Amino acid sequence: MIHPAFTAPGRFFRGNLHTHSNLSDGCLEPEEVCRRYKAEGYDFISLTDHFIGIYKYPIADTIPFRDERFTTILGAELHSGAMANGELWHILAVGLPADFEPSHSPAFVPVEGQESGAEIARRARDAGAYVAVAHPQWSGLTLEDARTIEAAHAVEVYNHGCATGCDRPDGFHTLDLLLSEGRKLDLVATDDAHFTEPDHFGGWVMVKADANEPELLVEALKRGEFYSSQGPELRHVEVTSKTVVVESSSVASVIVQGHGSAATAIHGNSMTRTEVPLGRFYNSDWVRVSVIDAAGKRAWSNPMWIK
Repeated sequence: MIHPAFTAPGRFFRGNLHTHSNLSDGCLEPEEVCRRYKAEGYDFISLTDHFIGIYKYPIADTIPFRDERFTTILGAELHSGAMANGELWHILAVGLPADFEPSHSPAFVPVEGQESGAEIARRARDAGAYVAVAHPQWSGLTLEDARTIEAAHAVEVYNHGCATGCDRPDGFHTLDLLLSEGRKLDLVATDDAHFTEPDHFGGWVMVKADANEPELLVEALKRGEFYSSQGPELRHVEVTSKTVVVESSSVASVIVQGHGSAATAIHGNSMTRTEVPLGRFYNSDWVRVSVIDAAGKRAWSNPMWIK
């Protein structure tokens, strides 16, 4: 079983799915945000400003900033309803239509009568968006909270802005628990850049598509034909009867994770093809792969269902 990211036709395109401009709480104009990502070698971004009343519910029109080698996907960070801790939901929606109907979310405080997080996530997915649960650790998300977002395609497992701004970057714990409950979810790494601190160019997705076009990229995301990275490249991930075979750029560690405490690591020097035994995963329906290079930068595969 080969992960579909490595069998799908096309090539990989590098993109950031979560970033902000001065249409909400970022500090740069949308055009400058796009220019900087293009200058840093990205193929696409989704500019996902806060879809909330105090900012007049923006969905940034980034279409004018597309060209023959850089594109944009319309999107927003949605907010509606209270989590268990009493704070407002943050839900990433990539591929929203420009006329997506606002929720009743006047500010960053839940109000009576507004949609729940689950309801606005479902409405975004029904409108064609790729939906991810944003920064679970930063949000103080509980597992019970996460279970309610049945429309999610993915969990944001690495958020570079949360890493630099509060050292709460992770969503792996949330993802792994949901996987072990049978939820078919992928994972994304993002920036959540505001350009008010060094919160940019730290986490991205590599999406396999026939062309660098918004609709093709969103459909590939929905099919899980991508991986996430801080720098290393994944080139092949395959599950055989006895091993997980990982081909990558030069790395120092390859780790396979599964249900509960199941994990096996192989460490070495300049590894580009690694076989990890499956013995620890007899009780796991799923596995996923992390690779770590000599500088400590990581890349992550989407989960694979092995049973």
